Amino acid sequence: MICTRIACRGVAVVMAAAFVLPVGTAAAEPLPPPAPGPEAELVPGVAPRPGAPWVVDTPDQVLPPTVYTPSAAEDAVEPRDAVAGAYDLVEHVPLGDAVARVTCSKQTGPYQRQVERWLKLKVDGKQSAADCRAIRAFQVKHRIKPAIGFAGPVTWATMQLVGARKNPNAAKKCPVRSYRVACVDLSRQLTWVQKGKKVVYGPVPMRSGRAGYRTRTGWHKIFWKHKNHVSTLYHQPMPYSQFFSGGQAFHAVYGTIFTTVGSMGCVNLRLGDARKLWGVLKTGDRVYVWGRRPGT
Repeated sequence: MICTRIACRGVAVVMAAAFVLPVGTAAAEPLPPPAPGPEAELVPGVAPRPGAPWVVDTPDQVLPPTVYTPSAAEDAVEPRDAVAGAYDLVEHVPLGDAVARVTCSKQTGPYQRQVERWLKLKVDGKQSAADCRAIRAFQVKHRIKPAIGFAGPVTWATMQLVGARKNPNAAKKCPVRSYRVACVDLSRQLTWVQKGKKVVYGPVPMRSGRAGYRTRTGWHKIFWKHKNHVSTLYHQPMPYSQFFSGGQAFHAVYGTIFTTVGSMGCVNLRLGDARKLWGVLKTGDRVYVWGRRPGT
């Protein structure tokens, strides 16, 4: 797992508190103060499976790649599959809820108002027993774990995806052209490909750049495709890379994309989504990026 010193330290504290210490001793030692931000105290609510550690940072290509033409033999090799459970929808929940393993959270989530509005509940931005039951029912239906009714980032991202499936470009933010356009909506963390008004791929969830490493907005063009790319900075795999702006590319990651930490600028996808996108886009296709990732 690639991560910064601060991020690694945070994960170590979380794992120790939530999955090693007994519940009765969780409050014995004070936790370090959280970093600023609405999601600073949230942790993955389910422990990772063996062989599938949480991904904090991503193996992005920060520097522009060295472009060359891969041989037929190289392109014939398919990237390895992700381990089972790598893309499970694991909600980020308050540390206290994770430790106590509550069945219905009493905590107000960072996306409380948005989730209430989406579920057609009373929009007051405060968690209630009725809110928890409705949110929990949605989480059970969409296999979000733990289904404890907390309005966290994974639940809200899933709602964004469900709401966009029928017509992702309903707001007409992505320009309609006669040729293929890969649409990257940073605000909703969704991507799709359209040709004219017809959606030919997606929408699918994604993860874009964090604060300080934002995915660049505006018009771009796919200038290099490299199926088995390896990051020259982190020396980690970037399967099905399709570069569109310097070192920024569409590519798969071997772990969840539903994290509170963004990428280093690339558009991260689940392996199956990246593989399918690889077959849709060609060198020279246009990419349009707009909006802003929450928290950046």
